[in-house]
Amino acid sequence: MTTAEHLDTIDRLRAREFPAEPVRSGGQSSGPGYHLVRVGRTADFWEDDGSGRVEAADQINAEYGALTQALTDRWGEAQIFSLVSLLDRGLDGEEIPEPWDEMSNTTDHVHLWRAEEQWLVAYVAQWDSEDPYLLMAGVTVIDPP
Repeated sequence: MTTAEHLDTIDRLRAREFPAEPVRSGGQSSGPGYHLVRVGRTADFWEDDGSGRVEAADQINAEYGALTQALTDRWGEAQIFSLVSLLDRGLDGEEIPEPWDEMSNTTDHVHLWRAEEQWLVAYVAQWDSEDPYLLMAGVTVIDPP
């Protein structure tokens, strides 16, 4: 996908109603007050000797940089929001609201923009070291905890 397609995806997410119950399907999760969607993906690293990770990281970071710049051009400077303390708080038993809990389990920070009454979010996720890097985008009305 191109950066223009990523922006179009985010615009469509902004206009879509939030479901009453959490739903996860095909690289997307939605729930009351949020939508998260995969807009880019690298190959996985199950058979990789390590050489493919550097190239994949460079590729996904270039896409991430282009997306964050396009969102900055449209919505102003991003806030870089660390999720490390949210992960720690969740592991200590605190209930972290979605989508923040999901994000804190896959990345250590996100870029955030305020777009009227919504937060726009972009980040690179990875569930486990052998899994692919995922370029994620989202929309939420739930304030960062």
